[in-house]
Amino acid sequence: MDAHGGRRSQAERDAVTVEIGYALVSAAFAAAVLFGAVAGPALLLDLPHLLSTVLLRLGLVVAPLVFMARVISVLLRFRWQARPGRNS
Repeated sequence: MDAHGGRRSQAERDAVTVEIGYALVSAAFAAAVLFGAVAGPALLLDLPHLLSTVLLRLGLVVAPLVFMARVISVLLRFRWQARPGRNS
């Protein structure tokens, strides 16, 4: 969008759409990998009940946090790079 509040061009809208898609897909992948790393042993191994419960709950808490952090970081980086007057 230009500095005068004008409408976005089709190329700018497409770039935003692609960046949002990339943010969501990469965040889902990162969250799934992290959940698998944390909760995977509880699902695959015969661990004590308390340890298994802790690992599953930790995975269920940390995975959404990683998802949100990844989405926010990708979109903020895109917004920062797309600012008018930025060279590169």
